[in-house]
Amino acid sequence: MKHPVTITLEQCAKTWPDGSHALHPMDLRIEGGRTLALLGPSGCGKTTLLRLICGLESADAGTRILFDDEDVSAQPPEARGVGVVFQNYALFPNMTVAQNIAYGLRIRKWSKAARQERVRQMLALVRLEALAERRIAQLSGGQRQRVALARALAIEPRVLLLDEPLTALDAKLRERLRVELAQMLRELHITTVIVTHDQDEAMMLGDRIAVMSAGRLEQVGDAETLYRQPATPFVGEFLGTLCKVRGRLEHGVLGSGDETFAFRPHEVELLPALPSSQQARVTSRFFLGATLRLQLELDDGQAFPVILPADSDHRVGEAVSLRLLRPLPA
Repeated sequence: MKHPVTITLEQCAKTWPDGSHALHPMDLRIEGGRTLALLGPSGCGKTTLLRLICGLESADAGTRILFDDEDVSAQPPEARGVGVVFQNYALFPNMTVAQNIAYGLRIRKWSKAARQERVRQMLALVRLEALAERRIAQLSGGQRQRVALARALAIEPRVLLLDEPLTALDAKLRERLRVELAQMLRELHITTVIVTHDQDEAMMLGDRIAVMSAGRLEQVGDAETLYRQPATPFVGEFLGTLCKVRGRLEHGVLGSGDETFAFRPHEVELLPALPSSQQARVTSRFFLGATLRLQLELDDGQAFPVILPADSDHRVGEAVSLRLLRPLPA
């Protein structure tokens, strides 16, 4: 197995010709053999960052992109040794599955025997052996995604880059392939960067997550740290639902006051209405199978949802007090 490459970005920035900033200068390190998920809303710069790592876009002067100790900032994509899976997969419709996978090997002038063996290995990896001679048009969305992944991996890339690879799939298939892809990436032990706007996808696939907003890095860390200890309100709101209330806390119970607190909807305990606290009224109740979602409204008009176990017996019209179990910075 090849030594996994560590990617280091130093003052990585991208300015468009009109002077607008796609990426403000940022430093980022991606450890060899690990998967980093770039997470953020559309237009935040995550795909631009991926294209800079790949070499499809040129960075601003002063940027350094290192693969281990090698500065690849000025190298074209083909010299960097990267495998890329785009959102639309970019497969060749006039070729078979096997021919698509072999394409990069043929360009690199692998021998016919070596190509055939590598294609066989890749087909086995993505479990498409029986479809080797199928045309792309005859494949399902999930099968096309696997072909694109196999083609990217066939060339033995130093780095694997995935740009929204599951977006085009329906919800159930996307859920299943997330699990398969997560297992595959950990088995391959290849340095991977995946772009996504889906928080569940980022949390399942990324060993670490880099949350981006408006061309800037908001926070980098593992999923649990980002969820439980968001460094900024944006991270807290983007990585899960975040509710905000005004008041004061005494032993976690919400009373009247002017401070602002944030909390996750499921990290709340509902208590019988206490005279010394702010009281909330249950305005709606939704049974969701595994959980119960209540909409609450405080006396001063603040409204927000809470998530409780499905067997909770709270009803519409009931008055309650709230204890925030894990308040967050607002």
